[in-house]
Amino acid sequence: MRAMICTEYGPPDSLIVGELPTEVLGANDIRVRVHAASVNFPDTLIMQGKYQLKPPLPFAPGFEVAGEAIEVGAAVTRYRVGDRLMGLTSSGYGGFAEEAVTDVTRAVGVPDGMDYVTATAFYTAYGTSYHALVQRGQLRSGEVLVVLGASGGVGLAAVEIGKALGARVLAAASTQEKLEITRQHGADETINYQDEDLRQRIKALTDGKGADVCFDAVGGDQFDAASRSMNWNGRLLVVGFTSGRIPHLPTNLLLLKSYQAVGVYFNNLVLHDPETNQANFRHLCQLFSDGALRPRIFRTYPLEHAADALNDVLARRVTGKLVLTLGA
Repeated sequence: MRAMICTEYGPPDSLIVGELPTEVLGANDIRVRVHAASVNFPDTLIMQGKYQLKPPLPFAPGFEVAGEAIEVGAAVTRYRVGDRLMGLTSSGYGGFAEEAVTDVTRAVGVPDGMDYVTATAFYTAYGTSYHALVQRGQLRSGEVLVVLGASGGVGLAAVEIGKALGARVLAAASTQEKLEITRQHGADETINYQDEDLRQRIKALTDGKGADVCFDAVGGDQFDAASRSMNWNGRLLVVGFTSGRIPHLPTNLLLLKSYQAVGVYFNNLVLHDPETNQANFRHLCQLFSDGALRPRIFRTYPLEHAADALNDVLARRVTGKLVLTLGA
């Protein structure tokens, strides 16, 4: 099958177009003809050998796909050949290819009215944000939600889901252009953390109380400020580190402010509690059908231009999601 291949760890421009053998299908696996593959920040880390997952070379990066089921394993009963699916690859890579393998714990059906490009932009971003806010953050209607990195794919999903759950959403990003996009997706207030003091701005917008829930996929300096801006009994959600710096939390802040720091790793939900994940997506798909969720596709690229898409991610040029397209 045709694929974008990483033959050695390195930057996106080291990818080459080539052929890889199709994977052997396990009893619970599903082979998908890939119509669209999402481009995500961890893809850049995997290619450079900087991620916790280090695939054997050569491999195709990409872990999130949408397409048509063309073969199902002997134990698969939930899905059939011809079903439209979105989900994660079983191995955590291999998505930038004509075919990919997922399984019954990692795949969900694409709802009516959603195309494949939207579907591959939907699965991880909205699955992560919903799990973070509902299971891990216990977000309640009327609470204040602060979203850091709010203009990215996961951030915009958190803004939309937070609004759908009845929260007051404060969206933080680095430019006015990015903040305007967050307003289009439902943010009540915005914070430009390049020009404003994030801690003081959160304090001003909450009458000094701070955030009930903070969704942080950025890390770095923004995490440092947010960790000092939490309300009593708040929940600081650690989602990712796109800033490039993994911060350290002084645990005396947890004691003095009586808030929780909560880790969020979507893959753990998928692996350890797939039924909850399926229930999450039933609600997410209903919210999409109701018009409450509107994934933003920043740009699509053909498969052969995967390096350009990955470079866009590294250069922080993306608001929303980037998607590679294959075939019809």
